[in-house]
Amino acid sequence: MSSNGKKLQFSFNSPVILGFTIACIVALLLDKITGGLSTTACFSVYRSSLLSPLTYLRFFGHVLGHAGWQHFIGNIMMILVVGPLLEEKYGSLNILFIMLATALITGIINFVFFPHVQLLGASGIVFAFILLASMTSFKEGRIPITFLLVAVIYIGGEIYDGIFVQDNVSNLTHIIGGAVGSGLGFVMNKDKMNRY
Repeated sequence: MSSNGKKLQFSFNSPVILGFTIACIVALLLDKITGGLSTTACFSVYRSSLLSPLTYLRFFGHVLGHAGWQHFIGNIMMILVVGPLLEEKYGSLNILFIMLATALITGIINFVFFPHVQLLGASGIVFAFILLASMTSFKEGRIPITFLLVAVIYIGGEIYDGIFVQDNVSNLTHIIGGAVGSGLGFVMNKDKMNRY
């Protein structure tokens, strides 16, 4: 009970973010149960036949797949911190649209330009949310300095990592995710200002 005598209750405060988190957990559990077969079939994107319906599912489903618990925790912690604030500001449908758009764009780009790379994980959405969050104080004719700093530091870091660091991280996915987040954030903030 709380101090005023009312019972404390759990709040399903962010349905899209919580639903996405649960879907990622299910995808990771399926990966472990099937020895990676479910991730290859549904939760990662790579060059495959356009005649297969699973190819189109993977354009979206790759953001649910993760290489392991550490990969999952790294992405989901940031989404759980930033996502609910963005969902409250922009609404559940807009956040869902941003997530689907980021998944589709990064999936298609990986499919077309990196045919032998199996892409999975929600890092594109993480970076979409980071740049979207930095645009929340955008006003007509004014670009927030915080947005510029985040964009320069983030894009500069990704370019540096892409050139000098040899790892399994898709830096291009991060940059594309950030571009989707900032672009849609600009449009949504402009629409809100035009209504007033």
